[in-house]
Amino acid sequence: MSRDARWKALLDLLVERGRLDVEEAAAELEVSAATIRRDFDQLAAQQMLVRTRGGAVVHGVSYELPLRYKTARNASEKQRIAAAVADLLAPGEAVGLTGGTTTTEVARALAVRGDLTSGTPALTVVTNALNIANELAVRPQFKIVLTGGVARPQSYELIGPLADGVLSQITLDVAVLGVVALDVVHGAAAHDEAEAAINRLLCERAERVVVAADSSKLGRRAFARICAVDTVDTLVTDTAADPELVRGFEEAGLRVLSV
Repeated sequence: MSRDARWKALLDLLVERGRLDVEEAAAELEVSAATIRRDFDQLAAQQMLVRTRGGAVVHGVSYELPLRYKTARNASEKQRIAAAVADLLAPGEAVGLTGGTTTTEVARALAVRGDLTSGTPALTVVTNALNIANELAVRPQFKIVLTGGVARPQSYELIGPLADGVLSQITLDVAVLGVVALDVVHGAAAHDEAEAAINRLLCERAERVVVAADSSKLGRRAFARICAVDTVDTLVTDTAADPELVRGFEEAGLRVLSV
């Protein structure tokens, strides 16, 4: 197992359990305790965990992995969801994309769509995510609008009043949201309140709102609310979604696509 793969596995276990002992992690990953101690020390130096005697803990309840360490989680589900979301978007539309691993996959799916290889523009993409803008900027058929703002390192998203200024001047056909949580009662949510505020603005500027969320995000709550569930027109998720949750979203008026 490579170091990057090992680090991703360790961070996933930490998020799931909140605490890991060296011996426990070594047994799970089938490596030596010395390797795990070294990994914990290096991750602690990057402020991605807190080192304890004999192990490590996450930073706190609101702990959030940086985007680059979340990309491998539920990867196949996210790619299927992204392909389905991309199919919902029509040539010539103005599309808002929030940051996140699933919306990044949506951008990649749009980049390879055959009917979006030409146009003036083929698609207008408005995003506050630096990584998404970077991936799509090399596609001359796409018009890329990047908001201003201050970069949030965990998600590569631009946040703050500079981003507000751009979004208040535009209108969108559709906003595609990546969320940390989606619940019938509590709506769509993110970990960070400034990130949630930008996502909320994207929703307000859009004719319709699509949430792209794998089944692990459904029925959950998070700290910062983005919007109420009745703001969302379509939810695209994977087939592992709990049927009861899906039924609840449908009864709330959402169109649910399970892929």
